Amino acid sequence: MVYAVIMAGGSGTRFWPASRKQSPKQLLSIDGQQTLLEAAVARLDNLVACTDTLVVTNHRLVAAVRELLPDLPRTAILGEPAKRDTTACIALAAGLLNMRDSAATMLVMPADHLIKPIEDFQHAVKQGIQLVNTDPNRLVTFGIKPSYAAESFGYIRQGNSISTAENQGNDTAFEVHEFCEKPDQTTARRYLEHGGYYWNSGIFIWRTTTILKAIEENDPALMEHINVICNAYESPEFEEIFQREFSAIKGRSIDYTVLETHDNVVVIPTAFEWNDVGSWQSIESLFPVDENNNTIISKHVYVKSTNNVVWTSEDHLVATVGIHNCIIVHTANATLIANKDDEESVREVVTIIESLGWESFL
Repeated sequence: MVYAVIMAGGSGTRFWPASRKQSPKQLLSIDGQQTLLEAAVARLDNLVACTDTLVVTNHRLVAAVRELLPDLPRTAILGEPAKRDTTACIALAAGLLNMRDSAATMLVMPADHLIKPIEDFQHAVKQGIQLVNTDPNRLVTFGIKPSYAAESFGYIRQGNSISTAENQGNDTAFEVHEFCEKPDQTTARRYLEHGGYYWNSGIFIWRTTTILKAIEENDPALMEHINVICNAYESPEFEEIFQREFSAIKGRSIDYTVLETHDNVVVIPTAFEWNDVGSWQSIESLFPVDENNNTIISKHVYVKSTNNVVWTSEDHLVATVGIHNCIIVHTANATLIANKDDEESVREVVTIIESLGWESFL
């Protein structure tokens, strides 16, 4: 049986001030239609049943997620008591699913990506499922063909191709030669020119038994906490045990814990369009630009202003004069004005606000 795990616990700090603790990026409607989380669930239509889907979020968002996803059972939405990165999230989900079905195949995907068309996404997932069925010890990831020399993504370098007997039609897959950390600009350009590197999408398929074994081998201390939590599931003491044991985990990414050293990882080059909506500049591809290369979401007038991203509400006008290469985001109680070339520093702004104790702005 195939199950889906949607990781929905991120804080989206680079998307501040639109993204806040109580309404992070995955709960926002970036394109004016569904929220990113709703779109992630809709992507599973006719692929994974709602009853076989698990959304892992943080404890503050459980009520909001349940309201947003009424078709999912209450038990399908799990709130982490503390932020402990992707290894803990995946281990917890895999442990719970493995108790339910020891032969479970597990699709893992972030809640805050935009992917289209759905048909291409589902085709790639089915290919991944087939690769895992052929070799249950495999860990399958999905690579995005780079469209520019991005410094904000990790990369996957392809190795030898998987035998055509395991693929159907024009499908291709490769052994993973190596996972690469986020590069500098020079290295990113080299990856782009090489042609054998992909952006790491953070989407995976594997058997629950395989990933649990791999985590156990690489971080046995983490798995001790996860096993205690899973053994207490549905007991009267579960919430207390969950809080205590999960909070004691040392957070690490699944790439670092498992994927970078595992000897049987496969990458599927994808055909679908992918946007991780990881920054304000990433939304430029989602909206039309005007004759001066300004990306405008809602009301804006300008004089001698070029190459800006402006986000505001329908009832608030932003006017710019002589402004170039900036990000301007207006919300009800906070406004961001940033140079595009220094967008990564938005996280520093959030850190400063935290240090000041200004919780109403976070």
